[in-house]
Amino acid sequence: MAKIKTVYDHIRSNNIKTAVLVALFPVSFIALIFLFCWMIMPAHDAFTTTIQVAIPTFIVCMVWMIISWAFGDSMMLSGAGAVQIHSDTPENKKIFRAVENVALAAGLPTPRVYIIEDSGLNAFATGRTPNDASVALTRGIINKLNDTELQGVIAHEMSHIGNRDIRLDMLLITGVGVTVFAADVLMRSIIYGNHSRDDNGKNNTAAVLMMVWLGFTVFNVIVSPLLQLAVSRKREFAADACAAQITRNPRALADALRKISERSTVKSIEKSKSMAIACIAEPGKALMGDLFSTHPSTAERIKRLESM
Repeated sequence: MAKIKTVYDHIRSNNIKTAVLVALFPVSFIALIFLFCWMIMPAHDAFTTTIQVAIPTFIVCMVWMIISWAFGDSMMLSGAGAVQIHSDTPENKKIFRAVENVALAAGLPTPRVYIIEDSGLNAFATGRTPNDASVALTRGIINKLNDTELQGVIAHEMSHIGNRDIRLDMLLITGVGVTVFAADVLMRSIIYGNHSRDDNGKNNTAAVLMMVWLGFTVFNVIVSPLLQLAVSRKREFAADACAAQITRNPRALADALRKISERSTVKSIEKSKSMAIACIAEPGKALMGDLFSTHPSTAERIKRLESM
């Protein structure tokens, strides 16, 4: 008889898979730079060039990450048009209390609560740590879901906060942004640079830069997006499982996801990839359907929840 998977099994499995996927980012980046350089130079020289490229790239990533750490959450909330609500406002007291109750059940500080005036059904969490986190809900999701379904959604977002998924998203988004910028700088250097030639008149420096640029480009266009989407999907599964653990009601979130899937588009955030990753459901239509969707299919998420 097959073993029935519990909530804890789902959480453990998704965390292991996430760790493996995150490790593949630097490993694949270094491997691509080395392989492309190896095509035109000995392995030792290719390894040296790879180190010379990787170290400054990682340093710039760290600097940009610090900047994102300081201002990323406020930029996301501002970009979404989210407005903070307080418990002393009569019309919002019910929403604030629901967030407060779920935070208590999750063993986390109560986050700041924001409302996005949009009829679409969606939500996201942001913040540097659980102590300064925020949860944003659209007006549509508040009006459409019943109390238990809304608690399931809030629990999902609280799980992202507790699992430090916000920090992970920032790390991935920042890293990808730096490598895209570096590829652009390399291409400009190839086009406009005055590179030295060897005794046979060959432009070795330009050739090396071209191969490094090809490594960056393959990473940015193919490898990084697929890994980023895979990580995002695993974290959604993990947050669903944790939400079921918090509310002790997997079916409530499953029912909420059914309603959300009918109208998840939010105009203020549908075109931002970084915002889409943070939402409980894809806030717009994904390019090429499920292949490049930031979230796993709703049917699969519901199936997992109902099997718990």
